[in-house]
Amino acid sequence: MKTFIQQLVETPGPSGYESQVRDLVKKELEPLVDELYVDQLGNLIARQGTPGANGAKIMLAAHLDEVGVAATHIDEQGFVRFLPVGALSPLSCLGSRVQFLNGASGVIGAEGLADENKTPTFGQLFIDLGRSSRTECPVRVGDEAVFVQPFIDLGERLVGKALDDRIGVALLVEVLREIQEQKIQSPHGLYFVFSVQEQVGARGAITAAYGVDPDLGIAVDATPSGDTPAGRKLVASLGKGPAIRVRDGSTLFDPSIVDWMVRTAEAAGLPFQLEVVEKEYTGGRAIQLSHAGVPVGCLSLPCRYMHTASEMVDYRDLQNGVRLMLELLQRPFLPGRG
Repeated sequence: MKTFIQQLVETPGPSGYESQVRDLVKKELEPLVDELYVDQLGNLIARQGTPGANGAKIMLAAHLDEVGVAATHIDEQGFVRFLPVGALSPLSCLGSRVQFLNGASGVIGAEGLADENKTPTFGQLFIDLGRSSRTECPVRVGDEAVFVQPFIDLGERLVGKALDDRIGVALLVEVLREIQEQKIQSPHGLYFVFSVQEQVGARGAITAAYGVDPDLGIAVDATPSGDTPAGRKLVASLGKGPAIRVRDGSTLFDPSIVDWMVRTAEAAGLPFQLEVVEKEYTGGRAIQLSHAGVPVGCLSLPCRYMHTASEMVDYRDLQNGVRLMLELLQRPFLPGRG
């Protein structure tokens, strides 16, 4: 999976401009699924199988897009002002290299601060593309850019930009590959959704859920870890298994699905972590609120330094996440009973 993960994270795909990443995933999926299509918003949807007598229509969702920046103004000296696309901190931007979708590269700088101990605002940041005037600047207002950093394989730990949520994308692709190679027969009809525009409100998951109309949904996403010095008081730690989310800033996950996931992990002897996060959200909310309502769960992969140019995950968590998902998809699910 590592080669594919490197391709995923090094391919640009900010919200609204996910086509390059989508094409990469589509190429991997074509020999693995019964049906593959792109909906009107740009979500890539792969169908595998149909529900059996004890099966359900399950929507599994991971998002293609990554955080980025969008140009809002170019001054007379050629410096580009910008706003974040997704939840970025000015601190994570300062000094970072970015590349616009037209190939133009630059570095993020800041105006001189009266108090260097204060965090700059986005209004004080700019992108320096090495130009001397507005007419030389190769960027126009509205152009989007993403962080530029090489992928690093540290053995069990992987580092790169956009691991939120290309790591979830890789998990779902690997699940489909294992289903094909092992000739696994699931009692369920499986819809693997690779959604767009998650970083700006899970918009792709909203429309995909209406189109698929699932019986239940599982969001697959990165989750912030709490295992760094003086970090946030969060349970999720790298290397201790995927996290089964109980609730987050927008969703109370269905107790019967949480129980189904926990019981399945325990029966298979797989490591897992139960987590509650205060602010973050996933596409689970979008699935939950579609049509008359859909029970949802969430499988998360712990990630350090989220929404920066150097996110970090543990490869073993990914492998165990694949194993847990395969176990789940081979078991029946009875709503309200787990």
